[in-house]
Amino acid sequence: MDNEYKRYYIKIRTILGINPKTIHEELATALGSKAPSYPTVAEWAKRFREGREDVNDDPRFGRPVSELTDENIELVREVINNDLHSTYDDIIAETFLSHGTIERIIHDCLKMKKITSRWVPHQLTDEQKQKRVKLCRENLAKFRDGSWRLCDIITGDETWIYHRQIHRKSTNASWVGEDESPTTIVRRGKFEPKNLFSIFFKSNGPVLIHAVDEGKTIDHKYYIENCLEPVVKEIWKQRKSAGTKGIILLQDNARPHIQSDVINYLTEQHINIMSHPPYSPDLAPCDYWLNDYIKRNLTDQPDEKSLARAVSKVMKKIPKEEFKKTFDKLLERMELCINNHGDYFEYLIK
Repeated sequence: MDNEYKRYYIKIRTILGINPKTIHEELATALGSKAPSYPTVAEWAKRFREGREDVNDDPRFGRPVSELTDENIELVREVINNDLHSTYDDIIAETFLSHGTIERIIHDCLKMKKITSRWVPHQLTDEQKQKRVKLCRENLAKFRDGSWRLCDIITGDETWIYHRQIHRKSTNASWVGEDESPTTIVRRGKFEPKNLFSIFFKSNGPVLIHAVDEGKTIDHKYYIENCLEPVVKEIWKQRKSAGTKGIILLQDNARPHIQSDVINYLTEQHINIMSHPPYSPDLAPCDYWLNDYIKRNLTDQPDEKSLARAVSKVMKKIPKEEFKKTFDKLLERMELCINNHGDYFEYLIK
């Protein structure tokens, strides 16, 4: 739909007394990403309320409208700098340049492209970024000088898993025939059943898959008795001669994980603790790989017991190479964190 037709629509709806917000919503529903922005709709609605009849752009005398002049380039740059989310319609409304001229200025002269904003887990402070860099350097140094080995790392975390699975939009896409309606997926309700799991693994596979008792919360006592003690027992089972010697535990900074009794227990068991910076799911294998992997491969389960069995089955089916690969990626991620000055780096991963 050309700008002229969009403005005719805005004009008619404005004459009928419809407010700009509703007009914008209607256009967005009909045109999607091709709809004019709300500021553009509001500006044209204001003009029509004030008696404007013409839906075409006003000519701006003295400025070439189709040439790549320095003046026009700076004009477009200024509009974009003032609003990084501005659309072509916004820029046209501000500059009165043609769509083609603006497109050439943006791509050929300013060398810019529009990409989706990236989501980050936390707005890191400079101090937090510095700490991420510091800990990554310290941890990497121990692997490089041979003090630590990737095969000796055990990592674990807690995650909530719903009985009913809702996968990403891309995995829910399905083919439909002509005149057929798309399938529907019901959004989860606030109180849908879910269970908390504590899962630990090494580079050769699972170490512990623990379904937390319903109604229980994980405090430091529960964490030691139901998570760490079974993990230590499994280590001794797998490494009868070496036991916990050289074992490194990577866990996040949740309160039960760093409580003094927990630290004392790990020290008594001769388990090294890998320092983990706060607000760093991008440096935790459970967060950047395992939890999502499990949930993607689960089907709906009727109750707690069947869910626990299903989670265990998914874990045991993961090839050993995948476990090893995720620890190799941990070193790469530490490097990326350092190179990106402690800021989140996942957008740099190809």
